[in-house]
Amino acid sequence: MPDTSAMLQDSFMLTAAFRIIATDWMSDRSRLRAVRRVVFIGEQHVPEVLEWDEHDQPALHWLALDADEQAIGCARLLPDGHIGRMAVMPQWRGKGVGRALLEAALQVARERGHPVAMLSAQDRAVAFYARAGFRAVGPEYLEAGIAHVAMTKKL
Repeated sequence: MPDTSAMLQDSFMLTAAFRIIATDWMSDRSRLRAVRRVVFIGEQHVPEVLEWDEHDQPALHWLALDADEQAIGCARLLPDGHIGRMAVMPQWRGKGVGRALLEAALQVARERGHPVAMLSAQDRAVAFYARAGFRAVGPEYLEAGIAHVAMTKKL
């Protein structure tokens, strides 16, 4: 009988293979938009007019890419230290993609000298950000029809 634990481990290693790259809006707009279109517009029903904004151009962006170079996640860091537009394709959730994107953004925020990282967390993602050291600051509010809470992390 074959050793299925080794096969499952190897299978997981293959499916969990991804890398994070830093990019900008002009270079990778189509791949960034593709992820955000699936997650925010398609899945979460954010109106398209609210998804694309004036902050995309000046922001530093990250893409998570699978072994085939397909975009599977994204995030952005604004010049003022706000992290946002974090999205991971449904089939890649729970595999460390979101955490890797967040860590990339936090590292650059530190390098830029931001004393605090800020973000607007959807209510369903508050626990994810709390595990990364973020704390809720203020009451829950609606953004694009979705409950959010402001969160910060001292860097």
